Amino acid sequence: MAGPVLHMGATVLCAHGGQAMPTVPSPMVLVMGMPIATIAAPYAVAGCAFVAPTGNGPCVTAQWVVGAARVLSQGQPVVTMAGVSTCVPTGTPLVPVAAQTRVIAS
Repeated sequence: MAGPVLHMGATVLCAHGGQAMPTVPSPMVLVMGMPIATIAAPYAVAGCAFVAPTGNGPCVTAQWVVGAARVLSQGQPVVTMAGVSTCVPTGTPLVPVAAQTRVIAS
């Protein structure tokens, strides 16, 4: 999906406010001097505030399932702000809040 490319400096939160960061960024491509993320790399989530009585929380990891359709890094689609993701174990999405705006991928 078209949108700004997410990089290590982007602010990405789980739906409950936990901070999410890619565990394995793609060092082959830099944006604003920082590596970008691809959908192959899981995100680690820290500080998720969700507490469920059913034991279905808090968010611990997340995975982007839809990224850019035409822009790849190391053979994997890059993550964009318009992409689709899922947190584990809650099933809620990640929410990109702030990222660079100069590099757009579709």
